[in-house]
Amino acid sequence: MQLRRVRIAGTGKYLPQMKVTDEELDERLHVPAGWVSKATGVGYRYYASDEETSSYMGARAAEAALADAGLSFGEIDCLVCTSGTKEQPLPSTAVFIQQAMGQEESGVPAFDMDATCLSFLNGLDVISYMVDAGRYQRVLLVATEIASAGLNWKDPESAALFGDGAAAVIIERASEESGSQIVHASLRTYSRGARFSEIAGGGTRHHAAQYDVAHPDPFLFHMDGQAIFRMASKLLPGFMNEMLQASGDRMEDFSLVIPHQGSAMAMRLIRKKLGIPAERFMDITQGHGNTIAASIPMGLHEAIRQQRIERGDRVLMIGTAAGLSLGGLIFDY
Repeated sequence: MQLRRVRIAGTGKYLPQMKVTDEELDERLHVPAGWVSKATGVGYRYYASDEETSSYMGARAAEAALADAGLSFGEIDCLVCTSGTKEQPLPSTAVFIQQAMGQEESGVPAFDMDATCLSFLNGLDVISYMVDAGRYQRVLLVATEIASAGLNWKDPESAALFGDGAAAVIIERASEESGSQIVHASLRTYSRGARFSEIAGGGTRHHAAQYDVAHPDPFLFHMDGQAIFRMASKLLPGFMNEMLQASGDRMEDFSLVIPHQGSAMAMRLIRKKLGIPAERFMDITQGHGNTIAASIPMGLHEAIRQQRIERGDRVLMIGTAAGLSLGGLIFDY
């Protein structure tokens, strides 16, 4: 185990204004009526407008988390953006979130941590050590994602899955009496699956300056969903067994499991492979879609709001990400 005395002090969420239904995507993707609903189980998701930048959405989610915790920005020691997409290559999205919150003169350190869909989970794991050690008293973690900007509309399988949105979580040092703690976390990466989910363009290998804007394919999202499913289904049971052995838990010890909301297929895989009953499984795919790294903190926010977890409950966060990576984190809320 890797115990850290860290408490979740507040959570917040922001969804864009534009609601997009499965039926609308059937038309946009030129697929038969009902195909998107059957393939994704999403129902509807939200897309950001031009005014709703990643930093704007992240700032609104962050402000909601501060209000939930009864805190002001001045009581935050660090701002970390834990997103799989970036507002621009330079500087970090966290800088723009700070600016969008009207805190550009605050001096509060702001930086990004990226592990694609597991960015929030990884950021929470790493930063919690700094909070537990006293380096920071309170940290604002923000995951803000605009998937819709990079979707490949020639690939219905992936384009239909995603939605935009942001979520924020404030963590702080916890007393022993509170019972709140992070119990154990694990991240495993198997780069054999690196090409199964990627945006190849935009970095130094395929810089934007090398391409004609009329040929945007390297800058669009590509995913081999079947390959990810096959690889994850083989790795997930062993990964989970390692986590349970390390923490001394059984699956029935968790009051709730909050997964990355990758797809309806991914939800079925996790539930089947890990034997999780519906009442202890936080599925918010419907109404959100795959919101990349924002999906786990959104699930956490909704679990708290819907009173599906209470203080003292043991909770498991788990998911997969491009890489191919698997990640899990066990905490006592």
